[in-house]
Amino acid sequence: MAGIVIAAVVALVVGFGVGLAINRARQKSQKDQSRDQAESIMNAARTEAETIKRDAAIEAKELVFRARSDIERETKERRTEVLRKEDALAKREENADRKTSALTAKEDELGHKEKSLSGREQAAEAAARKADELVGEAKQRLERLAGMSAEQARQKLVEQVTEEAKKAAAVEIKKIEDATREEAELRAKKIIGTAVQRYAGEYVAERTVAVVPLPNDDMKGRIIGREGRNIRALEAATGIDLIIDDTPEAVIISCFNPVRREIARLALTRLIADGRIHPTRIEEVVAKCTEEVEQQCKEAGEQAVFDLGLNRVHPELVKLLGRLKYRSSYAQNLLLHSIEVGFLAGVMASELGVNVKLARRAGLLHDIGKAIDHEIEGPHAVVGAGVAKKYGEAPKVVEAIGAHHADEPQQTVLDHIVDAANRLSSQRPGARRELLQSYVTRLNDLEKICLSYTGVERAYAIQAGREVRVLVENSQVNDDQAVVLSKDIAHRVETELSYPGQIRIAVIRETRAVDYAK
Repeated sequence: MAGIVIAAVVALVVGFGVGLAINRARQKSQKDQSRDQAESIMNAARTEAETIKRDAAIEAKELVFRARSDIERETKERRTEVLRKEDALAKREENADRKTSALTAKEDELGHKEKSLSGREQAAEAAARKADELVGEAKQRLERLAGMSAEQARQKLVEQVTEEAKKAAAVEIKKIEDATREEAELRAKKIIGTAVQRYAGEYVAERTVAVVPLPNDDMKGRIIGREGRNIRALEAATGIDLIIDDTPEAVIISCFNPVRREIARLALTRLIADGRIHPTRIEEVVAKCTEEVEQQCKEAGEQAVFDLGLNRVHPELVKLLGRLKYRSSYAQNLLLHSIEVGFLAGVMASELGVNVKLARRAGLLHDIGKAIDHEIEGPHAVVGAGVAKKYGEAPKVVEAIGAHHADEPQQTVLDHIVDAANRLSSQRPGARRELLQSYVTRLNDLEKICLSYTGVERAYAIQAGREVRVLVENSQVNDDQAVVLSKDIAHRVETELSYPGQIRIAVIRETRAVDYAK
């Protein structure tokens, strides 16, 4: 057993030694291989390092070459710029030298001119002294030749300058008047146009006589009565004139008072229809007709006040206002005219910011004096103002009534509004008509006034006397004098003539150039 163990141990030791020897041999072999590999790697690294070094050297050379090229190019550009600036500086210096030379030359020239001017100043002073002496001599010679002193000549010159100033003033006045007239016409047309558009009235043609138709001519004898007692009773009761002539189947009632004329017409119509005509019956019928007409006047006045929207008008003023229904002026019914003036005045007042009610009141009552002007002496405007004041109308209304025909001075806007509304109502187409004789007389008077002035050749009244055209001699009246002449004629027409509305004075001056072909 022991031998086996020893043998095993020996085998184990031998095996360990063999393994150890094998292991050493293997390690040696590995070391040799590692050394060979290390040498190969070292050789490869050395080769690669040489290649990198060579490439780096080549790249460094390229960078150096590139940097040198850039530096050379930049240096060349800077050298070029420096050369350009040097050339510019040289040119500037050259220009400065030239300018300096020119300035020097100018200084020399100015010096010569100063010397020359000094000589000229002295010569001018001498010439001025000589001229003063010559002027003095000429002045003395002119005084001897003209036969007047310097003061007289100065006075004449002042007169000439004054005359020229007057002419210039006339021209300026004409310009200002034209501009003002144009502006005023535009504003007035706007206001009047608005008033006309907002109211349209009708006109009733009235006559100064009334014609009463008869059923037959035998009725004329019954109206006259035995020994004319019936006609005398009718005229005494009504205050009219009854005209019975050869007019077939008609008699004419004539009376200045339109209310009396209406009462007589109504009474005569009823007597003819009744057939009983005698003094007692005439008095009864006239009394009844008088009451009816008075009631109609009252109702007409109340209706006019109501139409204009007024209140608190005195009953007596209402009656007087109603009487205007039977009165006319130039064939224009006065009640309708008064109503229209009230409406127009109210419209104008609203456009101008004035009290509309007050304007309508003044416009309606402006002709109230015509209801009694045949009983009281004086212009109807003044009479109407007195009546309105008597029955408690406002002072502004009284003033407007009295001033609507300039019988009293116009001081307020309301005065001018009533005046304008009255003119507008009376001058509208077809509103009024005049007797032929008075119309022709006014035209003749108008032309005579124009022909009385020096330099007027002809004068023509046209447009129904609303305009007169004055032809003047070209050699006697100039343009400026024509302006003054138109004003003088207008002032004289306003002073001497009586006319409705306004009259335009047109002075016409014609220049003719005449020559003959031979």
